[in-house]
Amino acid sequence: MAAQKRLVSTAAKIASVSTTHLPRFPPREAIFKHSEIPKPSFAPETWASTRPPPPSALSAFAHRIGLASVLSTPEIVLRVCTHSSFPILQKQFAPHEHIAPTNAHLAPLGNALLGLFASEFVQAAYPHLPTRVLKAAVSAHVGTQTCAAVAQEMGAAPLLRWHRSERVNHSDALASVPRALTALVYEKRSLLSARQFVHSYFLSREIDLRGMIKFRQPKKALVEMVKKLDREYPKSRLLKETGRFSNSPVFVVGIYSGADQLGEGFGSSLRMAEYRAAEDALHRVYLTRVPNHLMNLPTSTFPAGLGSVFDVEGEQLHTPADLGMAEVEYGRSGKSSAGYTD
Repeated sequence: MAAQKRLVSTAAKIASVSTTHLPRFPPREAIFKHSEIPKPSFAPETWASTRPPPPSALSAFAHRIGLASVLSTPEIVLRVCTHSSFPILQKQFAPHEHIAPTNAHLAPLGNALLGLFASEFVQAAYPHLPTRVLKAAVSAHVGTQTCAAVAQEMGAAPLLRWHRSERVNHSDALASVPRALTALVYEKRSLLSARQFVHSYFLSREIDLRGMIKFRQPKKALVEMVKKLDREYPKSRLLKETGRFSNSPVFVVGIYSGADQLGEGFGSSLRMAEYRAAEDALHRVYLTRVPNHLMNLPTSTFPAGLGSVFDVEGEQLHTPADLGMAEVEYGRSGKSSAGYTD
């Protein structure tokens, strides 16, 4: 009797567990029967985690994210929200049931599409961004933590079915949901529809790229960059100062190439102000952003429907953008190293 009461209270606490659509409640395992053969105790929490969410919750999820036409049946939504680790839990606690279909084949395809759309977007928006920073920006846009956060905002957490292990944690399992959705939109609609979905949920977010670029010797990297662009040698000029002989002086230094000011920085010493000024000048170059209406993404030229690699009809002409400036590198003591750090 105590196990049955605990089962009812557990099912009431978990929003995704509804007893109205279950064929039998309480389950046979929860009913106590006197037997001389010892049986393992019944765990309501484990039983509740193996139950599918109600169809109403699955349908509400599809309409909430605006993909009701793609997620046309509750079975498709349930597959999207079932991680590949769930069959392990199902075999262990519900071996008599059919193995539930998972998103094991959809998540890798969706992950590849997310990387494709994010890479071309970041490269087109910031053509001068260093390679390491570009990779970090792509991960910030469509990485595991971002995918898990998007799934949380979608409301997929109560619908997720998964099993914790040494390889799989909650963020990994939750991140598979938007990846599977991206693959499903691509399979049932088109590449352009999948790109629109990714831009709406992922690439519309603002990412702080300035914090990803850290220079070891910004003045030396700036000299190399100015030399590559055939500009005059950069020179530092003291613009303002206050409290030089006090306990808290402030210096404002600007770096100029001829008559053009490249950057400006402040600090409690001249060296710190010059360091920040050179860093600001490099940030202005690397973080130069192309407006959205001027970006020409390669995937935007694909046909709206199903196309053929042997037929060019329906494809738009792609005009590639100019290549960005090559990364500045300098060396010391015979060892070459990039002028920036992650």
